[in-house]
Amino acid sequence: MSKNASSSLLVDKYFYTHQFPTMWCPGCGNGTVAMATVRGIDRLGLDIDKVIHVAGIGCSSVAHWYTTFTALQSAHGRALPSATGIKLANPELTVVVTMGDGDCIAIGGNHLIHACRRNIDLTAVVYNNFNYGMTGGQVGPTTPLESLTSTTLYGNIEPPVDICKVAEAAGATYVARGAIYYIKELIDLIEKGVRHKGFSLIEVMTPCPTVFGKRNALGSAAHMWKAQKEFTIPVKKARDLTPDQLKGKWPRGVLVDKDLPEFTEEYAKLMARAQKGRAGK
Repeated sequence: MSKNASSSLLVDKYFYTHQFPTMWCPGCGNGTVAMATVRGIDRLGLDIDKVIHVAGIGCSSVAHWYTTFTALQSAHGRALPSATGIKLANPELTVVVTMGDGDCIAIGGNHLIHACRRNIDLTAVVYNNFNYGMTGGQVGPTTPLESLTSTTLYGNIEPPVDICKVAEAAGATYVARGAIYYIKELIDLIEKGVRHKGFSLIEVMTPCPTVFGKRNALGSAAHMWKAQKEFTIPVKKARDLTPDQLKGKWPRGVLVDKDLPEFTEEYAKLMARAQKGRAGK
């Protein structure tokens, strides 16, 4: 489809409409992230039968209920090793992984580190709503300081994890952060991530009005969406700010984009060397 394909055409092609309405709460940004992901994939003109959607557990994971891609739902925190197995078995497949912040960086944190350092050609879209929204609004690794959750009734005292910094430090070759308020930019970031040869991570700031927002008196869903204009800033602008000026702000855009050897390609070379060595005996 064209870059400006209508939403109705995209819905007909990529979504199981008989599954609508979705289970997501009113005002949740997860549906917007799902559509942005579909648009990013559609722009590349990929064979839909060669796109695999791997999901973890949580609010974000149910995106695969609604999309027509071949899908695999893993155990909690195990989406990346499951996706790694798929990509190794058939490197020609395009593998897109959707995870929540807790799924990705809490129970799945170890897997994230090793997927990044291997630089395997997967695209991870991480929905970050700052809490475990599906299971009652518990504190998570990305929950901001002093925030109220069902397990931090008097405020969170644990410093939050910056998922993008962890991915960068672990060796991911494409790292980006988007926000649902800036939907066109988000689509671009996801498209670039899927096109990139190597491990790509796109963190998406998405509000949870029903649980996290209500508990922290963050206002209506519309207010939470608009608030992203204030606490996210373009990467280029962020680079000119001091650490004090950056407090409470999240750089938005491409944070890392570099070329390094990709794991499945290197693995194929290794297998060829091994087979050559065996044949010479």
